[in-house]
Amino acid sequence: MTSAGQIEKQADAYSLTGDWTLAYYGSLRAQVSAILSTHGRDIIPDVDLSGIGLIDTAGAALLAELLGTERLSRLASDSDGLSAERQALLQVVAGAMSRSGEVPVDSYPPLIRPFGLIGQQVESFLKNARLLLGFIGQTLLIFLSSMVRPKRWRITPLVAHTHQVGLNALPIVALLTFLVGAVVAFLGATVLKDFGATIYTVNLVAFSFLREFGVLLAAILLAGRTASAFTAQLGSMKANEEIDAIRAQGLDPIELLVVPRMLAMMISLPILTFVGMISGILGGALVCVVSLDISVPQILIILERDVAINHFLVGLGKAPVFAFAIAVIGCLEGFKVSGSAQSVGEHTTSSVVQSIFLVILLDAIAALFFMEMGW
Repeated sequence: MTSAGQIEKQADAYSLTGDWTLAYYGSLRAQVSAILSTHGRDIIPDVDLSGIGLIDTAGAALLAELLGTERLSRLASDSDGLSAERQALLQVVAGAMSRSGEVPVDSYPPLIRPFGLIGQQVESFLKNARLLLGFIGQTLLIFLSSMVRPKRWRITPLVAHTHQVGLNALPIVALLTFLVGAVVAFLGATVLKDFGATIYTVNLVAFSFLREFGVLLAAILLAGRTASAFTAQLGSMKANEEIDAIRAQGLDPIELLVVPRMLAMMISLPILTFVGMISGILGGALVCVVSLDISVPQILIILERDVAINHFLVGLGKAPVFAFAIAVIGCLEGFKVSGSAQSVGEHTTSSVVQSIFLVILLDAIAALFFMEMGW
């Protein structure tokens, strides 16, 4: 015979009796709320679970709310009066609620709510950073293991992705860097004219594009153009369960999908960086010839005399690092898609934002490092 669950107050403990099932959820909920409003979860005295009759997940969830997930799991394992099945049920429910039992920020007092939002953002940032580092390590491990086995090289997708990432992006990179080079030359000439040093506009354009603008503009363009494409492609495959099908066939999705895209980016971005450097210098040279009366032979002499090769190498050396970061972030966000069209859009946006942020951060760190090294 069944009876409604009760929470009975004894001398120094609470005794739980009766059935803790969905049929009696309303009365049990009222008792739990009354106790929590009186004591608070942290100061509830000892609880005896041995008198519980029937129990289901609804009753177990109420116990987790009353006692806390950690305490419920501990009591379930230590209670001799519970059968093994009930102990297992309580521990499963406690474990599930401990992973999803975050207190909503909206429930905090108004003065504390901003700190809760900041805490959530920091926690999310650290979680994403840890996940990104793990994915980078896994990608590098699979890449290095496949490099020593030529039979596992995937040349066809590598060529296809290189064409998509590099060749198709050449016109927009060349046009953008050409226009930015012209703008930099105009600004430099405007400032240097007051000092009678407009001839140094050539040096300004050359230094800025060889060291910074060439690789940075190309990387930002690829972060917006290619990282989003990688995320959308892999996210659509995730939503259509194609990645699960690849795993079911005994294949590694990282080796099959990530490594070719990563290599294509690392091949394409140095080439695009070189094109961006040349286009930017040509745009600045055009302004110098048309507006500053600096002839082409003078420009070539200044470039040969004053611009060392190490500036070109510094800019070109950053390109593979930026390419690797963009490709890894784009692929990781694609794997994080949950299955809906909205999730694809959210992670595509996230991949672009993260890629651009990381590229600028790495470029700032590299600039400080090379400046301290005197390179």
